[in-house]
Amino acid sequence: MATVSFKGATRVYPGTDAPAVDQLDLDISDGEFMVLVGPSGSGKSTALRMLAGLEEVNEGGIYIGDRDVTNSPPKDRDIAMVFQNYALYPHMTVADNMGFALKMQGVHKEERAERVADAAKLLGLEEYLERKPKALSGGQRQRVAMGRAIVRNPQVFLMDEPLSNLDAKLRVQTRTQIAELQHRLGVTTVYVTHDQIEAMTMGDRVAVLKDGLLQQVDTPLNLYDAPRNRFVAGFIGSPAMNLIEARIVDGGAKIGDYVVPLERSLLSKAGDDQTLTLGIRPEAFHIADEGLPVRVSVIEELGSDAYLYGTADHTDDQVIARINTRAHNDKGEIVHLAPQPDKLHVFSSSTEERLTA
Repeated sequence: MATVSFKGATRVYPGTDAPAVDQLDLDISDGEFMVLVGPSGSGKSTALRMLAGLEEVNEGGIYIGDRDVTNSPPKDRDIAMVFQNYALYPHMTVADNMGFALKMQGVHKEERAERVADAAKLLGLEEYLERKPKALSGGQRQRVAMGRAIVRNPQVFLMDEPLSNLDAKLRVQTRTQIAELQHRLGVTTVYVTHDQIEAMTMGDRVAVLKDGLLQQVDTPLNLYDAPRNRFVAGFIGSPAMNLIEARIVDGGAKIGDYVVPLERSLLSKAGDDQTLTLGIRPEAFHIADEGLPVRVSVIEELGSDAYLYGTADHTDDQVIARINTRAHNDKGEIVHLAPQPDKLHVFSSSTEERLTA
């Protein structure tokens, strides 16, 4: 096991001006499950491939433990990678697929069989060892790919969107299994996904990237409760945080005709801006006698929860609120939504950074 460090690591693809990964500084602890998350083109997969030695590092360095591996070939980095498409050999059995890397390393046949058997037991694959990949389900193939990584006893696991080919129900089940397995093995793991729910439920910490730049790295709960900027606020959480432009007035911020009270010390942080962005999680709204008037568009009943989708009166802002599932609100009706004062997030309109009192 080992720590992993990106130190100003940069990757610029030939023929492009903007770096795919720009001056990435990130320290991953020994045994930590770190998730890299972001939209398409954010640089998360490029960062993983730089760590694996599959992409050149144009500036900065990458370290595994105390070793500078910036220019080391992949085979010398003591890492094991699980790919999105699993990359199993179709003509080999499950056992041969799992043990192939060990065979290439010259590991003795008996030891190879023992390590494959141990990994198969860990992953519930014992009865499938003599089958070919075509006879397996997507979830079973994914576990074979995991087993192939486990038998190598690497210092670092790298996982590039390994669940993206699975259906929704199997993804939920498998992400729990991966998180539990990683915790049991204690191997430092870097996991890439575009799915923020996956990131929030699996990672010890989550690093959010956008346009090659690291936006914030923190525990899932801290990312949710204290996003550093507007992008992180809008990206983390499902349904997404409501981000509403409001005009700064004496004593608060005005949306249409409704004023959200804010402390004067907080308003002063907006500088010369005439507006700011209010961030309100759906669960931070409640239906009240006084509040932001919202015209109901849709009520989404989910059994234990219900989500109200509507448009703030006198604006074009879309609003989502989690409401009592037994509340009856009709399409076109006006309801008043009041935000909880202690759950408000405020962002600068000009810098998009979080403002705190």
